[in-house]
Amino acid sequence: MRVIRSEYSTPNHVLVHVSDPHFVEDGLLYGELDPQAGLVEVLSSIEASGLDPEAIIFSGDLTDKGSEEAYRRLRNTCEAYARRMGAQLIWAMGNHDQRANFRKSLLDEEPQMLPVDRCYLLGGLRVLVLDSSVPGHHHGEITDGQLRWLAAELETRADDGTLLVIHHPPVPPVQEIAVLAELRNQEHLAQVLEGSDVIGILSGHTHHTVFSTFASIPVAVAASTSYNQDLALPSGAVQGLAGARSFNLIRIHNRTFVSAVVPVGEYPRMNSYITAEETRQRIKAASINIPSATLPVPPAVGNAGGTPTGLR
Repeated sequence: MRVIRSEYSTPNHVLVHVSDPHFVEDGLLYGELDPQAGLVEVLSSIEASGLDPEAIIFSGDLTDKGSEEAYRRLRNTCEAYARRMGAQLIWAMGNHDQRANFRKSLLDEEPQMLPVDRCYLLGGLRVLVLDSSVPGHHHGEITDGQLRWLAAELETRADDGTLLVIHHPPVPPVQEIAVLAELRNQEHLAQVLEGSDVIGILSGHTHHTVFSTFASIPVAVAASTSYNQDLALPSGAVQGLAGARSFNLIRIHNRTFVSAVVPVGEYPRMNSYITAEETRQRIKAASINIPSATLPVPPAVGNAGGTPTGLR
């Protein structure tokens, strides 16, 4: 019997992308919502899924006011899940974050106010975190110095490509009011990224899911774990939703970037449950062979919340 080779191999990397937890010191966010409960709902869903991600990537607005206590609560919550899953935590700055407290509380660094730009290595995959925050403002900008750093990092190509994590998404806004807080001077970033090995851009900020392209690179914007925006409204109108949470599942198949939205919550189940083993048997019976990708080097669990494995 003729064996058919599948179009793509198994994924080289499996990651999850979450955003905008907006943690506070205590009490409720804006007096209405418990952001910790929202994040726990999402992280519990990831843990229960059995996806076993290499890393959990947060694309900004980790806290709402940038206080040390809010960062401490966030880190304690996330490290417990990351440790159990054997996943690395990767943090990016958002417009609601505060650089000094971010460095001190999440990265165990000196509390400086310089942009928090970082390079993480997950086996052959490089993750570049670019700080688009502007202290005291909600719009995003990237300095010339940051662009030079990014260009220098991209001079060397990574075996499995590069993911860029930046809080402000470099795409057209879905809501008109978002122009007040968009990423400015995007053309300079595009010039650095064109022709590079960046295979995907991960962002947050919008409190709803978005998929687009920038400089011919796929862009995936994750919804918020705290509250989200209702987009089923007349143009220009804005209303938040205390829910509609999800996370983005990232799979990389030999430099091909795939992002899928995974809704969080309980819903009625349909059809019969098919186990992973039954799936393998069905594929085998159809004489289809899925080639195996080279497995990445697993992260060290002990570095789940401090200075990550492979950080430069």
